[in-house]
Amino acid sequence: MSATDTTLVIGATGTTGSRTAARLTAAGHRVKAASRHATPVPGAEPVPFDWYDPGTHVAVLDGVDRVYLIPPLGNPDPASVMLPFLRQARTAGVHRAVLLSSSAVPEGGPAVGMVHQAMPALFEQWAVLRPSWFMQNFTGTHIHALSIREDGTIWTATGTGRVGFVDAEDIAAVAVHALTDEHAPNTDLVLTGPEALSYDDIATSITEVTGRPVVHRHLPYEQMRDRLAALMPLEFAAILAGMDRAIAEGAEDRVTDAVQHITGRPPRSFRALLDKEMPWSS
Repeated sequence: MSATDTTLVIGATGTTGSRTAARLTAAGHRVKAASRHATPVPGAEPVPFDWYDPGTHVAVLDGVDRVYLIPPLGNPDPASVMLPFLRQARTAGVHRAVLLSSSAVPEGGPAVGMVHQAMPALFEQWAVLRPSWFMQNFTGTHIHALSIREDGTIWTATGTGRVGFVDAEDIAAVAVHALTDEHAPNTDLVLTGPEALSYDDIATSITEVTGRPVVHRHLPYEQMRDRLAALMPLEFAAILAGMDRAIAEGAEDRVTDAVQHITGRPPRSFRALLDKEMPWSS
């Protein structure tokens, strides 16, 4: 990647987008930081962008060679808005694209899985990042982090199922390599941390680090769906509760070496993240 290349980071104020933009600018790369409100990102050019406003699409692509794609949140059919933009990006000269998907969504699967399926035909160089659940769900503004802070409880329908929780910093590190290395991966990458943990394990670790009791409350699928539906549309609540049920059935009980393979270093453990980032004192 030369000094004249420009990377467009869509969702540059989000969990992985902000970290990816920061890593790119720190390494001296030119970055357009795209978000609905064009919030300044240190070292990057802020540009307004809205998936649902095609009037914002032309300007953000001007002079761009590579793009990091975060799908529109809460849309059960992101392909309907993403694929027209990606075709426009290819026509505008974008030759490499990195898509953020999920370990729970296979190529050709629902939602962003359809965008995943289209990537090889759209771009000569590409990657699809399929991270497991974010470790930052327990330290940021996610519903789990909020309930931990409010009453020391994590509510899920995951039972004793385990997840290879991954640090968002590791996702960003992989994204930067996928965007800037001489050769793109041209494949999908399932990203996990170094160990699979249950939500009971998560609660125990947070309790040990903070000194504040945290417990995991097991809910059946229906109760979890209804709990989430108080915060979001029922259709999306049902999808999220269904993901919990899949975890209970073992769907996310795995670890991969993708972070190590791409970045050359092991992924950070959940305990290491807590020791550095936990926002509460004991």
